[in-house]
Amino acid sequence: MSGPLAGVRVLELAGLAPGPFAGMMLADHGAEVLRVDRVKAVTDAPHANVMDRGKRSIGLDLKSADGVAAFKRLAASADVVIEVFRPGVAERLGIGPADLHAVNERLIYGRMTGWGQDGPLAATAGHDIDYIAISGALSALGRAGDRPTPPINILGDFAGGGLMLAYGVLLALIERGRTGRGRVIDAAMVDGAALLLAMFYQASQTGFWGARGTNLLDTGAPMYDTYETADGKYLAVGSLEPQFWAELLGKLGLTDLPDRDDQANWPVIRDHLAAVFATRTRADWEAVFAGSDACVSPVLELAEAPEHPHNRARETFVEVSGVTQPAPAPRLLGAPHSDLAPATRLRDLTSWGLDDETANNLRDLGVLA
Repeated sequence: MSGPLAGVRVLELAGLAPGPFAGMMLADHGAEVLRVDRVKAVTDAPHANVMDRGKRSIGLDLKSADGVAAFKRLAASADVVIEVFRPGVAERLGIGPADLHAVNERLIYGRMTGWGQDGPLAATAGHDIDYIAISGALSALGRAGDRPTPPINILGDFAGGGLMLAYGVLLALIERGRTGRGRVIDAAMVDGAALLLAMFYQASQTGFWGARGTNLLDTGAPMYDTYETADGKYLAVGSLEPQFWAELLGKLGLTDLPDRDDQANWPVIRDHLAAVFATRTRADWEAVFAGSDACVSPVLELAEAPEHPHNRARETFVEVSGVTQPAPAPRLLGAPHSDLAPATRLRDLTSWGLDDETANNLRDLGVLA
């Protein structure tokens, strides 16, 4: 592996989206990530999941004493563990923070949950939509007068969860460089989602931010919204500043619109914009606004985005084993990409402190895939 995290070893306990995403973020920048699955979940075929790129995998029965002992051997050689269970499960298995710090005091133990390790909801089930609901984030998303609209599961699972955990791991690695000791990270999606709304919490208390869908950045304003084109596709308009707004109106040929600074005029202005945008196709408008500072962009489908000239020029997307996927981000200029190949089974565990004889015995017992 190459990159700024080369030499950092991560044990990732298999789980749903946020845990693997955090592991992917670390692997993308050079960390050696070993995904620990259930024995029956591991096959010889590479893991097709994009979030497993650049990793290796093993199958280990953590409900057996031999499996737990083997996991501790692996943890003794690791820098980071990513754990994704409900609070208390890892402790019952014998692989909680205290158990692993007993064999490796330098270990960074990252815990990924929705509600966090404590609090009234900690032991209950939940999903992204629940976590962003009680963080306040969900209430801010959607059109005026309509129900809150979940932004798929990117806000809780990925941004507030996996990305925050990866950030926490980096903080702990920096700290360990000074102290020589590990750290337990309590990464809760509800905490992360709330943090992402820091600016809007302040804005709501100063009167700058009001009801959902009535504000400058949440489709309330006609100069920050999407509009349908003649071919049933869409454009994104973000002409907030006066000079960008003037350029937009010039390109559209609109004059004598009412004052946009008066919020009462927003519905009328929106109607004028919608009527003009509906007269041409999205491609036609792309040509009109090419090279413009009007802040107008096509709303691209997932299949279209990799082919956009800007994304192609920057290699924002890459193809790995026939799957088109986003390239690692952010970019560290001068640092090469790490291996993005799909995860494959790790057969030789000696480098992780598990000798061949022990590994073979565990395989015979069915504890190790």
